[in-house]
Amino acid sequence: MHRRWPVLRGCIRTHCTMATLEQTKEIFRRADAVCFDVDSTVIREEGIDELAKFCGVGDAVREMTCKAMGGTVTFQKALTDRLSIIKCSREQVNKLLTDHPPQLTPGIKDLVDRLHERNVKVFLVSGGFRSIVEHVASQLSIPHDRVYANQLKFYFNGEFAGYDETQPTAESGGKGRVICMLKEKYGFEKVVMIGDGATDLEACPPASAFIGFGGNVVRPQVKEGSLWYVTSFGELLKELEKI
Repeated sequence: MHRRWPVLRGCIRTHCTMATLEQTKEIFRRADAVCFDVDSTVIREEGIDELAKFCGVGDAVREMTCKAMGGTVTFQKALTDRLSIIKCSREQVNKLLTDHPPQLTPGIKDLVDRLHERNVKVFLVSGGFRSIVEHVASQLSIPHDRVYANQLKFYFNGEFAGYDETQPTAESGGKGRVICMLKEKYGFEKVVMIGDGATDLEACPPASAFIGFGGNVVRPQVKEGSLWYVTSFGELLKELEKI
């Protein structure tokens, strides 16, 4: 039986609090916390597509990823269907990280470093896999307890055994639930979500603002739905310098 994640107090789903581009930028400059999507945002590739390609089933999985990111199917269905094709072993995941580690998007390290200097809490909130996302977090000096991602499961012999369906990031709306939990836990007032996909866009609200990122891939639905859409992290760094 799946666990249902509650909507926590202070996370009533109303329209995003910002109404203009300038207000969105102001929220970003004054943010208590910034949550980044990982695949095609913090890193250049889609982790699940890279894993599929590494396991020899890249073409079959890539189309499902496009549908999931475009919002035409539920995230949980897309994740379940893709993993049923990949069926990766623990050894394959570890070898992927060794042979083809995820590539950081240019400018992300400078941006995260600057946010840290300003005492802004940075979180990675991903529908990807924790083993890959933690690797990325280490490169960015982000503590692993600020990583929210899906957990692959393996049998004792290392064969694929599914994934942890109780994680909030395992289903549509999960990133919004993570932001609710963060606001409840830390008392954040201004939380910004940055990402390239539909699952990122829908996290606002409860996020105070959403910034669409098109530096690696442009998704029309996200571009059209973003009050602020950027194609490089340098644009965000420049905004921080205005304070």
